[in-house]
Amino acid sequence: MTDIGPIQRALEAAVGPNKIPGIAAAVATRDGVIFEGAAGRKSADQPAPMTADSVFRIASMTKAITGAAAMQLVEQGKLALDQPAKEILPLLGRVQVLTGFDASGPVMRPPRTDITLRHLLTHSAGFAYDIWNENIARYAREKEVPAMRTGKLAALNVPLVRDPGERWEYGVNIEMVGRMVEAASGLDLETYLQQHILQPLGMRDTSYVARPAWETRLAAVHARKAEGRLEPIASPPVDEATREFFPGGGGLYSTAPDYLRFLRALMNGGELDGARILTAETVALMGQNHMGPLDVQPLPTFNPLLSNTVDLMPGIVKKWGLTFLINTDATATGRSAGSLSWAGLNNTYYWLDPSAKVAGVFMTQILPFADATVLEALDAFERAVYEVVGRR
Repeated sequence: MTDIGPIQRALEAAVGPNKIPGIAAAVATRDGVIFEGAAGRKSADQPAPMTADSVFRIASMTKAITGAAAMQLVEQGKLALDQPAKEILPLLGRVQVLTGFDASGPVMRPPRTDITLRHLLTHSAGFAYDIWNENIARYAREKEVPAMRTGKLAALNVPLVRDPGERWEYGVNIEMVGRMVEAASGLDLETYLQQHILQPLGMRDTSYVARPAWETRLAAVHARKAEGRLEPIASPPVDEATREFFPGGGGLYSTAPDYLRFLRALMNGGELDGARILTAETVALMGQNHMGPLDVQPLPTFNPLLSNTVDLMPGIVKKWGLTFLINTDATATGRSAGSLSWAGLNNTYYWLDPSAKVAGVFMTQILPFADATVLEALDAFERAVYEVVGRR
């Protein structure tokens, strides 16, 4: 029997006043789930304990699931990685490149090449998020672009900041992919994901729509103040009566055990407990570098309330697969070269190590993103995981 004590102790050491209110985590190997647990509380100002099945806002951890949906449609021939994406989503044929501003406002020009699904899945289409790009932040302010979390289609009316294929730039790419999934399938994204990924994999607590049954299980979001103090903040759900679309790049609620089921399916070549969501060949393709000589770049923050400057796994050259960050060298925590990972704005993280056959999920609810205390705790958690796995 596996001694999971080091993993639980890593979580318990990370929680406390001015540290992390609560953490839920889950780990699997080739043999199945070896850990599902939690430490701390769901909210810093309430006594209710965090539990393994606590519900989290997973933000950009949504992206990998949307990417899997898109690759299902690639398998079916309804989408193709290198066709002009405007053939599926006409909006992408009208988008312009923002080159700066003059006295009359934004200065724009046509892109030099068409956007493809491969560009979008690798964040090399030229789109940016206003949190990490100064020009898009200014554009969004001046044009009153609504936040993506509102579910308003006008949130997609943003320009490129670079030509497709020119550079890695983290942006609204997977939001566009979600719309392509909707166009190609004829279903809204929530319905598509439920029917083709979430329900088949038994991910019963994953949805864009907050459920009344989650009320006592939902973890509170906290803001870390300048002095390190944590303060619970309101994070109201989207008004479903006025929602116009489900953003493929963020917005799902989920739990650590649920998300681990998705990672286990990928680790098993696209199948889990008799449900196949992708072929093994497609899963392998998704884990390869699809950005060629381009490298993932650090993200400077232009909204410090939402994100710190981001440079995950500093000192390691990083590539991007079809919705995954790929580290090209092994990490000090034990993660193998070629592992797949990403995160969510509220400091939720996952990784999938195809070589060691290890997958982990680590969930908190703290802003801003890339919180130093959380990243330190994540490293300790990973070290504990590989310590345990190495003894098996």
